[in-house]
Amino acid sequence: MNFFVILNARKVKTTLLVVMISFFTALFLYSESAGYYPVFSTSAGPKAVYQGEKGIALTFNIGWGDVQAAPILDTLEKNKVKSATFFLSGAWAERHPDLVQRIVKQGYEIGSLGYAYKEYTEMDEPEIRRDMMRSQEVFQKLNLKKVKLLRSPTGHFDKKTLKAADSVGFTVVHWSINSNDWKSPGVEKIIQNVHGADQGDILLFHASDSAKQTAVALPNIISQLKKKGELVSVSDMLSNGKVKTTLIQ
Repeated sequence: MNFFVILNARKVKTTLLVVMISFFTALFLYSESAGYYPVFSTSAGPKAVYQGEKGIALTFNIGWGDVQAAPILDTLEKNKVKSATFFLSGAWAERHPDLVQRIVKQGYEIGSLGYAYKEYTEMDEPEIRRDMMRSQEVFQKLNLKKVKLLRSPTGHFDKKTLKAADSVGFTVVHWSINSNDWKSPGVEKIIQNVHGADQGDILLFHASDSAKQTAVALPNIISQLKKKGELVSVSDMLSNGKVKTTLIQ
């Protein structure tokens, strides 16, 4: 007995098209995830990011005080800065939920500065991890999206800091250019300190109360930076090009 199978050409084409779309979608998603996280956690160990490829990232650390944050946010808004990243200590965020919400409302990214602004290089790994987790708990209570970026509170970090951050899902972000604005060296000096910034640079500023001249220096800095590239969040920079990392032994 002979059996004949009659196939509808249109249905075959549709089925093949769906299969191909599904395949390439899965491939795209895999390549995106594979191209993002393993850059920072490799067989050599977790690494800290300090520079990207595309865009320029303004970052601000806030660990204490409530005097300078608002003027800096005013300045960013007035100068039409749509993207920036604020690294907040959990203890500060806990005390100033109104300022945290303003940062979010203006569209800026939140990163962690740990909870208690401690020197991680002087702590053991479990203690570092607890401090990081405590900051996450604060951010969750403030209804923030999962915070994925972390900057070591004092800027110093070692291999155990990177391991602790990696174990709780943080990417450690350093910087390529330091404004040294917390020293209040003068407005012109702050401008000069970041004058060489260009595509891929991550700039360090502060919005704690020690940064008394930052709000005044920012308009000139922002104007110059916009001539060199787009101002982006750190996350956007990391996902839109190659990054430079460092592994601390």
